[in-house]
Amino acid sequence: MDNSAEPPAGGYHPIIRGTGSYLPARILTNDDLMQIVDTSDEWITTRTGIKTRHVASDADTTATLSTEAARRALEAAHVAPDQVDLVMIGTVTPEMVFPSTACFVQAALNMTNAWAFDLAAACSGFIYGLCIAQQFIQTGRYKNILVIGAETLTKITNYKDRASCILFGDGAGAVLVQRGTGPTRGVMYGNCSADGHGWTSLNCLAYGSRYPVGKPLDDPDMVYMNIKGREVYQLAVRRIVEMVEDCLEKCRLTIDDITLFIPHQMNARIIESVGKRLSIPHERIYINIDHVGNTSAASIPIALDECVRQGRLKRGDIALLVAFGGGLTWGANVIEF
Repeated sequence: MDNSAEPPAGGYHPIIRGTGSYLPARILTNDDLMQIVDTSDEWITTRTGIKTRHVASDADTTATLSTEAARRALEAAHVAPDQVDLVMIGTVTPEMVFPSTACFVQAALNMTNAWAFDLAAACSGFIYGLCIAQQFIQTGRYKNILVIGAETLTKITNYKDRASCILFGDGAGAVLVQRGTGPTRGVMYGNCSADGHGWTSLNCLAYGSRYPVGKPLDDPDMVYMNIKGREVYQLAVRRIVEMVEDCLEKCRLTIDDITLFIPHQMNARIIESVGKRLSIPHERIYINIDHVGNTSAASIPIALDECVRQGRLKRGDIALLVAFGGGLTWGANVIEF
């Protein structure tokens, strides 16, 4: 396998060669949630756009979900496991403290020539991974890279908190990024940002070195996700709009050039606000939060796989992916198919 070749005159292009996703079998409806907390289908739908979400069983783990999504992406790309050079997984719900979830997936699919690691960038994890893959491909260092976003968020969801427990679902999505030299540009551009000062808006405090497992917690709910919804809403809209404008400027594109806008599925109202701010027609915004919920780092690759398999993206089409999440982190990718 030649991973050190000099790039051709036109350069190497990071092509999305295959996509895959996997959702757990169990479905949690809004009516189900009404039996757990004081809420209603109307209240949830009007505030989030969510009707159902998939929930991991005891047998489902972040690694098992990732493995199935990765298997489907490899099959779609017609790439054998031993041809993969690198596996990256964006997740905040890893298989365990260590080793990385990516190592479990590497072993499960017998990707003997790949190195593996996890990315902890919350909802932006897949975007971060795609930006890293873009650099490795463009320099000619690697030929085939698996980028996965996977979460089992329901395992750290506080089902006593009616404002947040309605949001989250589980799942995994994957893409096989391949080195190409043809006219298709593939991942044309990627940009990532962060602001650690905003960490209190989205977090899960325990267990880590600040709140270690051997030390009693002041509040037992610190093991669950904590979200300040109003703060997140305002910040997310502003940063996503900024990212989209940056992508258009750097790629010399207009909104009319974008075939499909695929945002992180955090909240339907946030997505709609962004669409209005940027004058993106509704039919060119892909939303699947109604049946998937917020799956953090998994949401964009799951949505991307759905778009590909539904025929919403064809050769020559341009998709713009954008995410905002805990850290705070945010980022975007522009892809030509």
